[in-house]
Amino acid sequence: MTQYHNPVLLHSSLEGLNIKPDGVYVDVTFGGGGHSKAILEQLNENGRLFGFDQDLDASANKIEDSRFEFVEANFSYLSQYLKFHKVRGVDGILADFGVSSNQFDTMERGFSIRTEGPLDMRMNQSQKIDANMVVNQYEEEALSNVFFNYGELRNANSLARNIVHARSEKEIESTQDLISVVKPLVPKRIENKVLAQIFQAIRIEVNAELDVLQSFLVQAEAFLNSGGRLVCISYHSLEDRLVKRFFQSGNFEGEVKKDFYGNPQIKLKRIGKLIVPDKKEIKNNGRARSAKLRIAEKK
Repeated sequence: MTQYHNPVLLHSSLEGLNIKPDGVYVDVTFGGGGHSKAILEQLNENGRLFGFDQDLDASANKIEDSRFEFVEANFSYLSQYLKFHKVRGVDGILADFGVSSNQFDTMERGFSIRTEGPLDMRMNQSQKIDANMVVNQYEEEALSNVFFNYGELRNANSLARNIVHARSEKEIESTQDLISVVKPLVPKRIENKVLAQIFQAIRIEVNAELDVLQSFLVQAEAFLNSGGRLVCISYHSLEDRLVKRFFQSGNFEGEVKKDFYGNPQIKLKRIGKLIVPDKKEIKNNGRARSAKLRIAEKK
């Protein structure tokens, strides 16, 4: 079994789901199975749980339980697989976005700025596009857009220019190769923060993370039963902004749309306030540092 760290905001997640013992639930980011095991503990023999994960490493953590079904797929295929399993509605969906601790800690996956690894960053190891392709084959303007839109980096143009110049002389093959190319443009005092933003931008592009997130939220809303809960844990402002807007307005533009009679077209209502981890959890689990949890309920 692959080693995964403790699930983030576990107690708040379970509380947010408001679990019914005989309900149907979905953990769309199964990972090490920590959240899923805790959900199963609150279900009776009639309850059901589906766990989604596209990462091959996660499948090694499958739970042997007749109430549990593991789906080896990205959560953008939520509707497709739930329909396949003849599920018409669910009582709760949990999503813990971002990169798992296992993905960060496995050097060969190329997610971390701290270790030498290939430029990979694929969450689904069978897909074609990887970080090497983005870094070595994207046109300068496309690279700049990736850094600006997904890393929120002001010097996106300079970063792209440096990379294009460096790769014209020699292919940028590893995470450390990339860091050595961009380092001259990174202020020393915030070096780790900016390098993390650069890696984040490339990773989001490789995995189409924001498109996948939007598709998931729309499908999740459609599949929730009335009174069903959607619990989302985000790790950066781009993710959290999309979740917040969707919960508030039912779309990603942030403006509430109304029907012919002026009634707001919102199917979800927010439950409680934004939840963040306490100091103790952050100390025990560094991955929790930037976590933000939001809860919504289907009307």
